[in-house]
Amino acid sequence: MLTGTLSVPVYSATDDSCSGPSALLAIVNRPNGADSVCVVPSQRAVLEMGWQYLQLVGTGYSYNLPEMQFRVSVPGQNELSVFLPNYNSQTIPLHSGVAATTIGIKHQFTYSGSWVSAVEALITAPSGSAALGSPGWAGTFNGILAYSLTPAVELTFMLGVGSQVLPNLSGGQRYASVNPDFVVSWEPQEQYQFYGEVYGQSSTGPGTNPGFNMDIGILYLLTQNMEVDFSVGQRLIGQLDGFDHYLGVGMAVLF
Repeated sequence: MLTGTLSVPVYSATDDSCSGPSALLAIVNRPNGADSVCVVPSQRAVLEMGWQYLQLVGTGYSYNLPEMQFRVSVPGQNELSVFLPNYNSQTIPLHSGVAATTIGIKHQFTYSGSWVSAVEALITAPSGSAALGSPGWAGTFNGILAYSLTPAVELTFMLGVGSQVLPNLSGGQRYASVNPDFVVSWEPQEQYQFYGEVYGQSSTGPGTNPGFNMDIGILYLLTQNMEVDFSVGQRLIGQLDGFDHYLGVGMAVLF
């Protein structure tokens, strides 16, 4: 999928938001859906993890954990990432299982004034359980663009195009979608950041209508190398991700 993303604020018109004392707030992908425009700094790695509680459309609930992603720098302003299998349990319909494993590569282009951009390719291997996994190969291509509106406010746009496969228990059919994502980030101080996001898909399955959700959250920097975050999300239209609303908590460590 191709996605546009706006990243965390910068502190002067020429500063790179991907570096500096609060860089981790710009580097992390979580908790919003749009991936960061920043790659992991040279010779460093990031581990991200979290937990979500979701109230499902209609009735029932589910939860996800550990939402773990490992990202490591690669020379030439690149990074490799692995989205490890995520466990989900839900009440209606009653089932549980693990999602598929996804591997990604991202390239960040040279910083230019108030702009940063990146491209990202994600490949999902046939893996996971019958209820939540992917029975076939899937892929997404994202384009990410971030603009520093003021020293404390950044806009991110991510536009993605993807080919996905439904889990076996949902029919195992393949479908394509275009996935826009828009994020506004406000960093009033170096230690914390607020964000708001609207994201969607042109299709949430074969022959289905578009779906859009929104979420807001806060990221807090415990140290330069560790952050914690809290987010809440709400369904806007359609059946994207199958929830009415959710709350989530998580953390990331740079090492």
